[in-house]
Amino acid sequence: MMQNTNKEVLLSIRNLDVVFGRGKKAFKAVEDVSFDIYKGETLSLVGESGSGKTTIGRAIVRINPCSRGEIWYDGKKISGKLSRKDDRDVIRKIQMIFQDPAASLNERATIEYIISEGLYNFHLYRDEKDRMAKIERIVKEVGLLPEHLTRYPHEFSGGQRQRVGIARSIVMEPEFIVADEPISALDVSIRAQVLNLLKKFQDERGLTYLFIAHDLSIVRFISDRIVVIYKGRIMEIAETEELFAYPLHPYTKSLISAIPVPDPIIEKEKKLFVYDKTMHDYSVEKPSLVDIGNGHMIFGSPSEIEKYKKIRFG
Repeated sequence: MMQNTNKEVLLSIRNLDVVFGRGKKAFKAVEDVSFDIYKGETLSLVGESGSGKTTIGRAIVRINPCSRGEIWYDGKKISGKLSRKDDRDVIRKIQMIFQDPAASLNERATIEYIISEGLYNFHLYRDEKDRMAKIERIVKEVGLLPEHLTRYPHEFSGGQRQRVGIARSIVMEPEFIVADEPISALDVSIRAQVLNLLKKFQDERGLTYLFIAHDLSIVRFISDRIVVIYKGRIMEIAETEELFAYPLHPYTKSLISAIPVPDPIIEKEKKLFVYDKTMHDYSVEKPSLVDIGNGHMIFGSPSEIEKYKKIRFG
């Protein structure tokens, strides 16, 4: 990828498989997935429900074990067995923001305790005064008030709860955040506020994000690059503007065609493109993920790749 030669790879996923269950009941949720995330960028992982995107996010934060392949972070392998020190190091540096702010917060704990939990576990404060200063500062930064600290999650709206979830991650001073559909459970009017908040922290702290979403319209304005995934396999990877200008894989086209148009007349007459995986014949030629140039990678058989190259470069 020409323009990224000077960029530093922070996280690297290599030939990742994640399998659930055993024997006849085994289900491969993620198959042969490889991609890099550069320091300071927002890489979005997009696909419909059941495509394996959350499974990949959970494999990075070590909730889901890898069945095959490796995950490297900052030059160190973080998949598989780690020493206690390395394990703690990974937990502190890589944080996750969850989809449902109601389910991911402990209902019986105050907001102060929820945000402090990581600080307690890793003893990231000098004394009680320092801990409170950190908590009060982060609460203000996410747009909540110090008096909210003594309250409980059920007293807040969804948007406010997601701010608590963000504060809980950011207070650990992580380098990398897996944001798993952090706005899909929120009201449309609140979504932009939460996205702006994530962007603000990225700019101020040089954070790197893996942003997981099922909707391409959301990620267009926040991503540097987009990875499109279908049934556990990567279909296409490109920089955001490149992907929207030249969506090559039929599955990517179907996702883009599903984005609503604000004009009701155009929307009504728009033709939806529906992806049908039987349109590919992989009985003779086997498909693989190929870089066709301009940092644009696409999954297909050799003859499909030639066709995509012609469409892209003429």
